[in-house]
Amino acid sequence: MNNKNDNNILIEIIDKKILLIKINKSERSNAIDKKTADDLYNIFKEFEDDDNLLIGILCGSGDNFCSGADLKEVSKGIENSNRILSPKETDYAPLGCTRLQLSKPVICAINGYCVAGGLELALWCDLRVSTRSSIFGVFCRRWGVPLIDGGTIRLPRLIGQSRAMDLILTGRSINGEEAFQIGLVNRLVESKDDLINHSITLAKQIISNPQQTLRSDRKSSLDQWSLNLNDALFNEYQLGLKSFLNQGLNGSKSFNNGQGRHGQPISKL
Repeated sequence: MNNKNDNNILIEIIDKKILLIKINKSERSNAIDKKTADDLYNIFKEFEDDDNLLIGILCGSGDNFCSGADLKEVSKGIENSNRILSPKETDYAPLGCTRLQLSKPVICAINGYCVAGGLELALWCDLRVSTRSSIFGVFCRRWGVPLIDGGTIRLPRLIGQSRAMDLILTGRSINGEEAFQIGLVNRLVESKDDLINHSITLAKQIISNPQQTLRSDRKSSLDQWSLNLNDALFNEYQLGLKSFLNQGLNGSKSFNNGQGRHGQPISKL
């Protein structure tokens, strides 16, 4: 994947391993129309297939992350290229990427409004970095627009059923501080100027770890939601055994040889 820009999405590759994806519709609070959804879907599919890229960072341009679906376009009806297809038909979602099951992690960098479908995009990501002043909420509640990009599933799984119901039923807003307190946000920064740098630092920390083991543990954590306990344990065992034989065994030998102790780097596994 090469650095490229269009009217809706800006892309930058950082240190050859980190893909920065920026929604570039600040004049519409980065609302997602059909073309932008198409772009997000295609970009993340390319990201998944590019072995050189290890992690993604999703953010928004201007003063906001994303205000959700472009309701001006939605108001035109499903006969105007807005048809919503079932997950049983396609992995393409109304917002483009939110049905994709990637093998690599994605960080969401959040400033300003992260509401309605924008919140669903953030929930799809693995980790969320936010400014303290950011605003989160199911703002589509007031217009009768449902959550159909995973919001009713991922929000309860992330912060618990009771807190999720509060946000889903009331449509109220919370700031970055409260989002951090309830586990919706993983890291807080003071200002927009710190946001991308902190997200890149976090991305570099993640990709400094042995990738096969990291990805297999990530996959087990995601898979287990649809499995009973015994099947989840067996899935963890299968994934873990493969990554242990490929990386963990060498890692334990490195430990035995004195490498990697007290946070020191170790040779490539």
